[in-house]
Amino acid sequence: MTLLRIHLVVNGSAREVEVDSRRPLVHVLRDQLGLTGTRFGCLTGHCGACTVRLEGRAVKSCTILAASADGQRIETIEGVAHDGNLHPVQRAFWEHFGFQCGFCTPGMIMTALEVLAEHPHPDEATIREALAGNLCRCTGYQAIVDAILAAADVRVKDPSGGTVR
Repeated sequence: MTLLRIHLVVNGSAREVEVDSRRPLVHVLRDQLGLTGTRFGCLTGHCGACTVRLEGRAVKSCTILAASADGQRIETIEGVAHDGNLHPVQRAFWEHFGFQCGFCTPGMIMTALEVLAEHPHPDEATIREALAGNLCRCTGYQAIVDAILAAADVRVKDPSGGTVR
C-alpha cells in the first residue's frame, strides 16, 4: 500500500487528505471527508449513484482514483445548495417528484447540472441520453426527466444570479 497526500478543493473548501494510491474517489469522499451524499453503488461506473463534478464535468467517482484528482475541484451534492436554500434543480426534483427512495437522486442531480450547463433548453431525448449512465429502480425516469425539463423552462438561475453551473 502506497500512501499519498493529496490536495482537493471540495465544494469550494481546500482539503488535504492522505489516501491509498489505489483508493477510488467515492470512498475518500464518503469515508474520509464525510460526504455521504455521494452514493456507493457498483464500483464499475454502471449505476451513476456516485456521480460528482470534477473540474465542472460530471464523472463517476467510483471509477476515478482519488490520487488522480490531486489539485482538482470537486463538487458533490452537499455543495449544490447555497445558504440552506435548495438549488433550482434540487427544487425541481422536489416539486416534480423526481425521486422515490432517493438513492440515485444525488447522482441524477449532478448529471442534470451538467446537462443544463451544456444544453440550457434540452429536449426530452437529450435528457434521456445524458441520464443513460444513471440507474433508477423506482421512478421509471419520467418524473426525473420532467424535473429537469421544468428546471430548464424557468431558465434556472443559481443563488448568485448566474446560470446553472
